[in-house]
Amino acid sequence: MTSARLPLFPLNTVLFPGLVMPLNVFEQRYRSLMRDLSALPEDAPRRFGVIAIRDGHEVAPSAIGLPDSLALPDPGPTAGFGPDPAKSFYSVGCVADAATIREQEDGTFEVLATGTTRFELVSVDSSGSYLTAEVKELEEEQGEGAGALASGVVRAFRLYQKRLAGARERTLAAEQDLPGEPSVLSYLVAAAAVLDTPAKQRLLQAPDTASRLADELKLLRAESAVIGKLPSLPAVDLTRGPTSPN
Repeated sequence: MTSARLPLFPLNTVLFPGLVMPLNVFEQRYRSLMRDLSALPEDAPRRFGVIAIRDGHEVAPSAIGLPDSLALPDPGPTAGFGPDPAKSFYSVGCVADAATIREQEDGTFEVLATGTTRFELVSVDSSGSYLTAEVKELEEEQGEGAGALASGVVRAFRLYQKRLAGARERTLAAEQDLPGEPSVLSYLVAAAAVLDTPAKQRLLQAPDTASRLADELKLLRAESAVIGKLPSLPAVDLTRGPTSPN
């Protein structure tokens, strides 16, 4: 595994390789990060590490009307994460490549980032204006039977989409082609499924593509069965308290 040092961007969600994530950056520590990335040479990669925050650790508030400078926590790099930030994060994250970084008139940033590779968190450094981390990039192994599992996941995902559309009283759009490459499919399905952060995190850190696909097959079948029996969808986000969009 290749070791590297990356700026760290903790979020209350999971980023998967190949998936695009828009970010609205307003906290001072992350504004500083985006300014540093913007200052890199034009041909240099603007990479940072997205890591999911464990439930119960992030204390930064969020509500209608925020960000509010009077309500936000101290803007230091560890604000909301305690004296040992590494304990607040999951152990596996995703490297993000910022394709666009646009500073707004109020000093905030709009960022469009794409997940590239997974990484394992080794250590966290809080000595700068934002967190940085030593990480080990994780290679994606196919595992045994990934191709056959991928076919099953495609069928289960199609049924899941239909059940989900019906529960939301929406018309399902025309079927789009799903990627044939098993690892790409596994990440797309993981990102698209309506799952809470711990469930998505388990999929991100699956040991190989086959294991991820096998877990997705079980999840999709279970979710489809539940949706088919319930008159409305459970709101997974209602169990979570206020959190920071950054």
